[in-house]
Amino acid sequence: MTQAGVIGFCRFLRANGFSAGVTESLASAEVVRAVPPEDRDAVRWGLRAALSSSKEEWDSFDRLFDAFWNKLPQEQRRMQTKVTTEPRGFWALTGEPSDTARPSDREANRIAGASVYARLKKADFSEIPQSDQPALDQLAQRLLKQMSWRLSRRRKAAGLRGRVDLRRTIRANISRGGDPIQLRYKERRPQQARVVILLDVSGSMSLYSMFLLRFAHALHRHIARADTFIFSTRLVNIGGMLRSRKLAEAMKALAACPADWSGGTRIGGSLQELNARHARLLSRDTVFLILSDGWDTGDPGTLAAELRRIKDRVRKVVWLNPLLGLEDYQPLTRGMAAALPHVDVFAPAHSLESLLALEKHLRW
Repeated sequence: MTQAGVIGFCRFLRANGFSAGVTESLASAEVVRAVPPEDRDAVRWGLRAALSSSKEEWDSFDRLFDAFWNKLPQEQRRMQTKVTTEPRGFWALTGEPSDTARPSDREANRIAGASVYARLKKADFSEIPQSDQPALDQLAQRLLKQMSWRLSRRRKAAGLRGRVDLRRTIRANISRGGDPIQLRYKERRPQQARVVILLDVSGSMSLYSMFLLRFAHALHRHIARADTFIFSTRLVNIGGMLRSRKLAEAMKALAACPADWSGGTRIGGSLQELNARHARLLSRDTVFLILSDGWDTGDPGTLAAELRRIKDRVRKVVWLNPLLGLEDYQPLTRGMAAALPHVDVFAPAHSLESLLALEKHLRW
């Protein structure tokens, strides 16, 4: 029983009338950490105590627990997921009609497409039905590519001209009587900022990790000085894999990567390893991104000390937390509380819209 599964179970209970919020969800995650997963009865009673806040919820808990964890046939579990009826497929996202569509159908398709576009852009990654995954992938690739391209264009435009070179300007305008009609500039090499990304792939992040990897791949496509690491219990450099032009090739390489996917979380230890082995990547022109929910099994003092060292070296520290997308979330975990004093930007990363909003924090 994984933490990701428990998060899904909490959402399942809320869809069935439970009032379990973020506080109760965090408490249920602590239950899973403390109780042996093979002791099903202990897990059941621990989660019941953490997530039931009334007699009605207490009485219905067993039925919902069994419905979720025993994986009953779909017809008995329809209450778990609300299936939407909008048209699927990339044509619906772009509003492009089929060749055989009638004029009235084309207008309806455009309206439906805009609806699906808006819904997928705002939807929490962990709640998107499997049937919508291909459409979301298409939309994400297109919008993230546009964002990365805009960032690269801004840097190029900013570096086109330096200060006026007076000597060259006078020499170039001698034939015009010396009037400085054409200015000459001292060339300066544009200094492209560096982006260093740390992505949490532990169990509690498994519902979000694959989408965040797509985000990192989009940045690598258009930012030459980008470096990405994944971590759970140890740090792994995956920058070379993400430089593949095709997302499918990058994902295939990552699948063979010897990382502790969906394992525990040692944020402080991973930051310590980054400082010890890759400090050359951290400078005043570096934007440091960490994508994590803040669940840390290590010493929060180590996390705070190592993140402070990073903050002292870089331009900006940005922490993206998927749980910030939950309405009543508060950063109460030990790891998140220890990190926040050393974070310049604390923002959500639960949806495509929240990832696109990061653009303003990456402008130089």
